Amino acid sequence: MTVSTEGSAAVRPVPPSGPGANAPGGSKSSNAERAPWRALRSRGGLLLLEAAVAFAAALVLPLLARGFKLNPLNRIAQVSGLAAIQLRFALIGLLLIGAVVLAMRLRGGRHFDLATRLAAAALAGLASGFVAAGAVVALLGTPWPMFGLNGDSGRIVEWAHAVANGQPSGSPVYPPMPLYTLGYYAEWFHGGNTAYAFKDLQILGAAAFGPLVYLAWRLLLSPVRALAFGVVPAFALIDSYKPYSQTVLVLLVPVLVAMVVALRRSGTEGWRPLLLKGAGFGAVLGVLFLTYSGWFLWSAAGVLFAALLYFPWKTGPLKGAAFMGSALAAFLVVAGRYLMVMLKEGQTTKDYNFRFDNFTDPAYYLMWRTDMPGKVGDWPPPGEFGGVGLFALVTFVCLGAAIWLGLRKPLIVTIAAMFVSAWVMRMYIASHMYETQTVQLYTRTNNQLLYCGLILCALVAHLVSLKLAERRTASEAADPAAPAVPADPAVPAASADGAPSAPAAVRTGFPGREGAVIGTLCALLLLLGTVSSSMSDHYMPAQDGTYRILPWVSHTIRQQDGKCPKFAPKGECSKDGDQSWLSYIR
Repeated sequence: MTVSTEGSAAVRPVPPSGPGANAPGGSKSSNAERAPWRALRSRGGLLLLEAAVAFAAALVLPLLARGFKLNPLNRIAQVSGLAAIQLRFALIGLLLIGAVVLAMRLRGGRHFDLATRLAAAALAGLASGFVAAGAVVALLGTPWPMFGLNGDSGRIVEWAHAVANGQPSGSPVYPPMPLYTLGYYAEWFHGGNTAYAFKDLQILGAAAFGPLVYLAWRLLLSPVRALAFGVVPAFALIDSYKPYSQTVLVLLVPVLVAMVVALRRSGTEGWRPLLLKGAGFGAVLGVLFLTYSGWFLWSAAGVLFAALLYFPWKTGPLKGAAFMGSALAAFLVVAGRYLMVMLKEGQTTKDYNFRFDNFTDPAYYLMWRTDMPGKVGDWPPPGEFGGVGLFALVTFVCLGAAIWLGLRKPLIVTIAAMFVSAWVMRMYIASHMYETQTVQLYTRTNNQLLYCGLILCALVAHLVSLKLAERRTASEAADPAAPAVPADPAVPAASADGAPSAPAAVRTGFPGREGAVIGTLCALLLLLGTVSSSMSDHYMPAQDGTYRILPWVSHTIRQQDGKCPKFAPKGECSKDGDQSWLSYIR
């Protein structure tokens, strides 16, 4: 299968072979007609295999961490636990990279691309499994979830118990999917105990983060690029406390980009695949909306701009309208009822809870100290250039470079539009904060701005490699004597944004393709291991007023059988647990 530079598939029939290949009666044409289906089935099978490997890898480290013998409230024990997880992560990762090297050496590298696919998927799962394993260590010896029955955790547990018993939740505008998921999970595995069940879902939700974001970016990019340019930026946001909200964000961005790309191509699509694709996107967006709706508000204006920009006005406006209509219909079937509740109740729901970030510079979004920042000095941190630090300068430069290099690519334009949309909404709500004395969660745009900015920075490397590939291809075209390297059938000829998913130069004689893949996997192994360790450390129990207080409280709450958790400080606990965190709330 080959793909044009605009991303529309143009299938070349496979030449018939074998007995009767040229016999009359349509055998030749039937073979050609079956070729696209075989290719699609092959790609679908590989993606399913990647998904299975990623999710399996995500469970390895949490399962191993359950057997650690340590006191999670002791700092030395916490460090030892993180080191033990890191050791296992590194050893498994090195085995995966070793398998890729072995595949390169055996049978002429015939299985190199399959090994690369599976290694990339497994690394995505291992990385989020690392964070989940950190949560396992942080909660060793206590059945309670992080924060027990306090704060958001307590409300979610209470509301999930209500909906599982056929009663309305305490908030009609709160996304229903997490509540019903927790309620039914508790009925199946914990006898209806939503509090203890929430601990499991915090760990499982963190573990699923990597595989889900990897598979979402596989809609747009090849395996290693999906890992490097999609999964790595997402790990700045991974969360063990309420993993579903951040997971929706990191999935929403690639899904919306893929939808805009599909809209751009819809003018030349057949009616049946067009309607099925539209309905599929609508259903997925409906599920995400039911899980956490805030990101839709911040993104709406930017996505509308991108959709109008890439609507097939010339190639097939009727088909474009049908695509969007089928997507809207599927979305309403899945989430229409909740959308109506949001439109009705959301107007009267006000957020009056001023937090730490509401008292800081609204233009600073590059780091979020959470609602419970603990002890801080100057915030935002002072920078070298007009109060702006080097990280901000690099981010802005890369953002501009991404737009410059990818101005005609929906992948870049849609993400940039979502960034601008979130920025405008942030400033609009913050500018009315004094007048209305409401916050309306505008500081949550930090995460979307940071994620979109990091993706655009990462995609600069993607765009530069494509430009180098184009120049290499052009120079070899001008030199007919240059040796040609056959195309790799396991790597798609083009990505979803209409550009090669792997540099074209690797197919036209650019040296070191295998070395580049192996080197990239080694670098990503170290980077993801370091980031995952840092994010895990954020949730190690401590009385410091940061998010570390969340698992600390879990060790100080009396269990439902009347006993204290195994590692309760001095063997003491209470009904509500340690409430010292209240002194840190401003």
